[in-house]
Amino acid sequence: MHIMAPLKTSRHGEQGQAIIEMALTLPLLLLVVLGMFDFGLLFQRFEVVTNAAREGARLAVLTSQYSTANAQQRALDYLASGGLSGTCNAGTAGSVCVTVTPGTTTITGTSPAITVNEMVVTVEYDHQHIFVGPIIRLFGGNLGITPLIAVSRMRVE
Repeated sequence: MHIMAPLKTSRHGEQGQAIIEMALTLPLLLLVVLGMFDFGLLFQRFEVVTNAAREGARLAVLTSQYSTANAQQRALDYLASGGLSGTCNAGTAGSVCVTVTPGTTTITGTSPAITVNEMVVTVEYDHQHIFVGPIIRLFGGNLGITPLIAVSRMRVE
């Protein structure tokens, strides 16, 4: 019985193949990984904006003890403790705007309809994409600024 030796294949023409494959796939892989970090940061900041609106509304409904300026300051303080501070300049990265306005809501499911007084706190933050934005610009795109807006309504009792 004769055992054949394995054939030697020449890899002479394939030496740079791995480098070229890595050069083609690495940017896409980095975009996906950094996109996950950027989305996580965006989601964390959205949670801070939502909670700041809620904190401002909680203070705003206590109209006998606090003014709307106190409620606005409470929301701004919450934003600052979450790492989001800035001035109200809509459309620019890092802009933070807080508005507190009184309003009314009519509940129509009852007979007769009931009108209740409420306070509405709106918090706006313009999020700049830190990781994905510069990468998208390299390919000719523009991710720009994503506005994060949270509105909290609470009934004045």
